[in-house]
Amino acid sequence: MIEFLDIRFDMIWNYKELFLRGLWVTLALTAVGYVSGIILGLFIGMGKLSKRKWIYYPCKYYVDFFRGTPLLVQILLIHLAFIPSVFGHSLGYFVSGSIALALNCGAYNAEIIRAGIQSIEKGQMEAARSLGMPRSVAMKHIILPQAFRRMVPPLGNELIALLKDSSLVTVIAANDLLYAGKVVAGAYARFWEPYITVAILYLILTWLFTKVIAYVEKRFSNSYIPRQRRRVFTFGRSAIEVNK
Repeated sequence: MIEFLDIRFDMIWNYKELFLRGLWVTLALTAVGYVSGIILGLFIGMGKLSKRKWIYYPCKYYVDFFRGTPLLVQILLIHLAFIPSVFGHSLGYFVSGSIALALNCGAYNAEIIRAGIQSIEKGQMEAARSLGMPRSVAMKHIILPQAFRRMVPPLGNELIALLKDSSLVTVIAANDLLYAGKVVAGAYARFWEPYITVAILYLILTWLFTKVIAYVEKRFSNSYIPRQRRRVFTFGRSAIEVNK
């Protein structure tokens, strides 16, 4: 208790550049992994809806593997085994971490996208096909826009989960937030200040992401009404408009 009350803010300030760099690395890993995971998840999710076995089964096994094994093991396999075997040498923690996060995120996003598409009534696709619309066009302009509204909450949860899971890349010496905390803890042999700082920074990032996700969810909800402009003076065909 005495050690907890005797907080030293100077040790955090002395390593502020390290924490800022760790914050940037964490955000970059999360952004690259999530965007790549969305793109990959879209193709894998569509593949799991295919009736062709040579498309369906590889996508199914991919999802089963990356959802059924720990992310930490995947990071180690990619960084220590897969990339050195393919390229002959390591490509750095950022490349390995981004690939691992993208592959893991893609598996979860694939199930979200598949479930979102399947939640749309089959009659809408049948109606589009009966009008002569190709299946790909109907999927792009009719099914996916409606399914996306239902995907927003789970996709947002996956973003927050990926942000926190990105801390696992510290096992391959990534200069992320957790790595900064470990360096400061090792330098001063104190653990309250660095790890509480790391926890607070993750909490702030999670809170900001939650607010953005809530706005996007509200924006794409069925009850959303765009902001209107009203006319106050009209002279023939011209009008003076002001915001509500």
